[in-house]
Amino acid sequence: MKIAKDTVVTVNYKLSDAQNNLIEEGVQPMVYLHGGYENTLPKIEEELDGKEVGYSSTIQVEPDDAFGDYEPELVKVEERARLPEPIEVGMQFEGVAEGGDDEPVIFTVTEIAEDKVVLDGNHPLAGMALRFDLSVIDVRAATAEEIQHGHVHGAGGHHHEMDDSDEGDHFRSQPLQ
Repeated sequence: MKIAKDTVVTVNYKLSDAQNNLIEEGVQPMVYLHGGYENTLPKIEEELDGKEVGYSSTIQVEPDDAFGDYEPELVKVEERARLPEPIEVGMQFEGVAEGGDDEPVIFTVTEIAEDKVVLDGNHPLAGMALRFDLSVIDVRAATAEEIQHGHVHGAGGHHHEMDDSDEGDHFRSQPLQ
């Protein structure tokens, strides 16, 4: 079966930066609903469209087609006392960027000093050209329910019955006032 709109694609992947420094090697394959459902980067869909099981490729995706340019204005320094304790690097909080359009932004704690905390609203891969090694290992027709919901269900995909679970959710998002 060829990869086309409304197919479920299973891909082994390796993600590196443009200098081939490994960022992530998928322990589990990526499983996504193909066809513009925003379940993966559009450039990955473009590369895999029309391909079949066994297809392998390496593509480079520039920041504009991945996680955008790094925006220094999305970095803010907050008083530690304004944030809940215990605070740890990697925790995330929802807030609004200064001078932004009131759209919520997820800020990640990147540094902690005595009385200050650095929060970064950029995606960790913002500003980076990314290299994906892709290998298609399965393609199947999506179910009507998957198409209706816009994502894969079942093994490797989304599980509705687990949506409200806190399991594994070590750093719950907290609103910043």
